[in-house]
Amino acid sequence: MIEDTKTWGCPLDEGIDEDRGGARGADLAAALPGDFLARHAADVEAAVREAAATEILPRFRRLADHEVDQKSGPHDLVTDADRLAERYLTGVLPALLPGSVVVGEEAVHADPATYEAIRGEAPVWIVDPVDGTRQFVHGDQGFCTLVALAHRGVLLASWTYAPALDQFATAVRGRGAFLDGERLHAGSPAAGRELRIATSHPDYTTDEQKRALLGLRTDGVAPRPCGSAGLEYLAVARGELDATAFSWEAAWDHAAGLLLVEEAGGAHRTLTGEPFRITGGNALPFTAARDAATADRVRELLRRAA
Repeated sequence: MIEDTKTWGCPLDEGIDEDRGGARGADLAAALPGDFLARHAADVEAAVREAAATEILPRFRRLADHEVDQKSGPHDLVTDADRLAERYLTGVLPALLPGSVVVGEEAVHADPATYEAIRGEAPVWIVDPVDGTRQFVHGDQGFCTLVALAHRGVLLASWTYAPALDQFATAVRGRGAFLDGERLHAGSPAAGRELRIATSHPDYTTDEQKRALLGLRTDGVAPRPCGSAGLEYLAVARGELDATAFSWEAAWDHAAGLLLVEEAGGAHRTLTGEPFRITGGNALPFTAARDAATADRVRELLRRAA
């Protein structure tokens, strides 16, 4: 659900809502100098749009064979658009916040040790240049660029841009989630209606995780394979999808969307009931849902079947 308001919910130079942010809100003040987000949130958005305009959209439905490669297998693709968009953002984002670092999907593929920066002391930009690369390669509009800013494992802000759909979503901890400037409210599923849940593709699940996901094949639940994780999270934040159930931890797929869901009023739970941690060590599968009650319900279905 979208509330008709053209603001970020409160001026970006105002304090964090401690009732919503709690200790995490305090971490935001410690992590960022002064009014960083007030001064630079628009610059981050501009950088994300520029990466899409210069490196992604010119290749959409125009990819040559030599611009597409496999990583771990035929379902795990990377393109020149992924690499070049990430390279651009890796140059721009740390310049906005000196002392920050970037953890990008393609850089981690080249050097897995770079993922450790998520657990470090510096503020970290978590980047997925093209989330939904398979859709991008096949000419489907369901892909997006994901950027999240985190510090010491706490998500602070996020940017989700679906350039082919012309949709831009943002979230700041304690200040709300917005789609094209309009506040998002996830709401709650209607009583008596099947829960709509996007789940991990079978190609990305272990046998144990497959058993857990089979718990969603029950009365009152309508599971389907997921597309772009970032766009599935946006659908939850908009109240168009009731929940996700995912079985992998890569922070670039989840960080931006989880903050969107949280700031729209939703919740996320791992198999053991804790919130998902971008630093890892989560019990999988995990769920993100429109409200806490739905997250608990989905988590219990997964737990019983695991």
